[in-house]
Amino acid sequence: MKYYTFKVLLIGAPNVGKTSIFYRYVKNQFSQDYITTIGINYLTKEITIDSKKKIKLVISDIAGQEKFKSLRKEFYQGANGALVIFDLTQLKTYEAIEGWLSEMFEILEENIPFIITGNKVDLIEEINRSIDKDIVKDYAESKNSIYIETSAKTGEKVEEAFEELALRMVKRASKK
Repeated sequence: MKYYTFKVLLIGAPNVGKTSIFYRYVKNQFSQDYITTIGINYLTKEITIDSKKKIKLVISDIAGQEKFKSLRKEFYQGANGALVIFDLTQLKTYEAIEGWLSEMFEILEENIPFIITGNKVDLIEEINRSIDKDIVKDYAESKNSIYIETSAKTGEKVEEAFEELALRMVKRASKK
């Protein structure tokens, strides 16, 4: 069996649900009462894909507030992949994605795999979608990525987003 260890970043604007996705994926928990992340939270999770590859994901939940920008730089170092997360009900969080990607690639100086993740799909009926799904899909494809819509609250497609990222990181590591 082949073993990998990958550092994964969860990045995006404040209040998009990064911490909620973090806890849903690693601990299968959801709380309405998360407080704003100060700096960084780390958790690990081991998964097996294709029954032949064991992967340890070291997941970093990074504070989205501007005042933590200088801290983020040091935590980006060594990253192998990222979920770039926005809130499906807040257009400005989608519009901020380009800035998050620029910041990440500028610091890392290389293109790591990432998945564009629209979170809070459970709120769309109640609040409405702020951006057309096809626009985001096209944007993701233009960046050599894919787009997945998740709900940290219900768990919908959270695991799928991490597994897809893990597959892309394995593929990239195999090419090196």
